[in-house]
Amino acid sequence: MSVAGLALGRMLVPFAAEGDGGFHAPTIEDMFPPAIFGAGTPFEFNRIMMVRVIATLVLCLLFWLASRNLKLVPGRGQATAEFALGFVRTNIAEEVLGKESGKRWTPLLTIIFFSVLALNITGVIPFLNIAGSSVVGFPLVMALIAWVAFIYAGIKSHGAGHFFKDALFPPGVPWPLYFILAPIELISTFILRPATLTIRLLANMMAGHFLLVLCFSATNALFLYAAVYLKPLGLLTGIMGTAFIALEIFIAALQAYIFALLTAVYISLSEEGH
Repeated sequence: MSVAGLALGRMLVPFAAEGDGGFHAPTIEDMFPPAIFGAGTPFEFNRIMMVRVIATLVLCLLFWLASRNLKLVPGRGQATAEFALGFVRTNIAEEVLGKESGKRWTPLLTIIFFSVLALNITGVIPFLNIAGSSVVGFPLVMALIAWVAFIYAGIKSHGAGHFFKDALFPPGVPWPLYFILAPIELISTFILRPATLTIRLLANMMAGHFLLVLCFSATNALFLYAAVYLKPLGLLTGIMGTAFIALEIFIAALQAYIFALLTAVYISLSEEGH
């Protein structure tokens, strides 16, 4: 072992030896907390499910409060809700799908955007501290909704036969190439689209959780359990953790935007055809 490695090892010993009160590195087990009730049944309810329920109820409550007393001259809450809804309609639905088609798909894209945003942002809310989208169930359900939506859009616009035929066998290609092209189109269009939507959202939220846990667990261990000469490092990890909170808020909104935007793009591709 090098001299630098020995030095690093000695630096980690002071709080690694403190037992359970010392540094706790984030692990995949953080994504599978113990059951609150219903353990071992299809109705198991754990902390992440609780976070999802809370986020959903708060989101519904906010929109209900904003819309319960609509006025021609909106108040602050109504104006904020109208701005948020207008952002999805203008910058996602109409920007990608055009005014006519965008108007039809705005409700679905709005639900996708705010559902993903609400469950993403719980990762930085005190006492919740984990994104409801950091476990595969929610991202997968949202991806399947997008998958059903773009298939439905294609069938409605072109009919089932033409839609699947054009998707798997693009016109204008020499027929021998279809033996290669058709499997590629099948995988890329009908398998990789929902898979990439799921993995992108899941990976970003899991990574954000791990970064925050790593920084603040290190801060706690350095301040409370480390040797005196290591305690100043706790200030550095605390600053990094605070910076990552700001980054996570940005990523939570960005991933909601990307998810809704890609859903709109896939719907547009289905409606337009090849």
